[in-house]
Amino acid sequence: MKLFIAAGIFHPESGGPATYLYEILPELQADGWDVRVVTYGETSNAHYPYPLTRIPRRALPFRVLDYARAAWPLTRWADLIYVHTLDLPLFGAKAKRVLKMVGDQAWERAIRKGWIPPTEDIDLFQTKAYMGAAAAQKSARSRQVQAMDGVIVPSQYLKRMVVGWGVKEDRVHVIYNALPEEIQSAEYKVLSTEFQEETSPPSPLSKLARGNKTQIREALGLPDAPTLLTAARLTPWKGVDHLITALSRTKDVRLLVAGDGEMLPTLQRQVNDLKLSDRVEFLGKVSREKMPLYMKAADYLALYSGYEGLSHTLLESLRAGTPVIASDKGGNPEVVQHGVNGLLVPYVDMDALTAAIEAAFQPGKRDALAAKADVGMERFQFANMVKQTSALLRKYV
Repeated sequence: MKLFIAAGIFHPESGGPATYLYEILPELQADGWDVRVVTYGETSNAHYPYPLTRIPRRALPFRVLDYARAAWPLTRWADLIYVHTLDLPLFGAKAKRVLKMVGDQAWERAIRKGWIPPTEDIDLFQTKAYMGAAAAQKSARSRQVQAMDGVIVPSQYLKRMVVGWGVKEDRVHVIYNALPEEIQSAEYKVLSTEFQEETSPPSPLSKLARGNKTQIREALGLPDAPTLLTAARLTPWKGVDHLITALSRTKDVRLLVAGDGEMLPTLQRQVNDLKLSDRVEFLGKVSREKMPLYMKAADYLALYSGYEGLSHTLLESLRAGTPVIASDKGGNPEVVQHGVNGLLVPYVDMDALTAAIEAAFQPGKRDALAAKADVGMERFQFANMVKQTSALLRKYV
């Protein structure tokens, strides 16, 4: 069966859609799919077990024309087109199209273009009437999604949202995100090749692999103190500014911020203004191999965002045995069971967030939550995600 992957971004670029495709496509190949990929992006030295065409992001409309030329023969070759972003020029398609929808591109674009305030709530955006470009984006998004033969979403929350765009409910399918099993062992490679070389004498790998926070913190150069980690693209809706504000209301707790983005200078100024430079550390972009180490080094992962479809970061933290503090928005409540494997906090409620951080560091609380970090994780098995995705795609051939 011939499967054309129409993507907007791809490995090694960052982002959930790029990572998802990089991980799942070899598995789909093993299940009998003949895969071809077209994506925007610059030339890479990476090699893949399937043909991949990258379209340079030169000025509009040239890159769109380039993409259309590359996609044209594949739209006629494919038995099925698996689409991973809207607004792609897929002309001449005879095969059915299935869309993987992980968010509301109209909302993100409206914020990025300044058509709506950067703090505009995504749920409010679904029902609020707008004028001009924001309204046009909402209409265009809905029309494109309605035209798809099927839609895959990673959470029940997103299914409700897509149905709200006028898509029939029986055409929207929930397949939960998942992490490949090898991510569990990625930290071992890093520890054995990097941190053991830098530590004198080297920490025994077996102890570090068992999650000894003190030794991992030492290897990472972190103090042995109450520690929160947040990992996100630094955009307004990720709520890192709220975490910093809440931190200013607490004592002793440190915050590690992993990620980069447009909000970084604003967040750095906020830290300076609140005199928190000794308690907030900006790590910049952290490699995928190192991230499990930072998660094991932290007492909690904090994700106080205004929107999440279904967060890979939450899944990775819980897999590492680190409980989470998360907003009660989007798909977060489908991962986090309040008081079981983490704490859910109303968004935006600074008093509630401050209280949650203080409660999280009460004696015994972290250990009790960490002991149940794997509760519910059976829903997010990578093999199940591959099996469900392949089976669903076959139904559309």
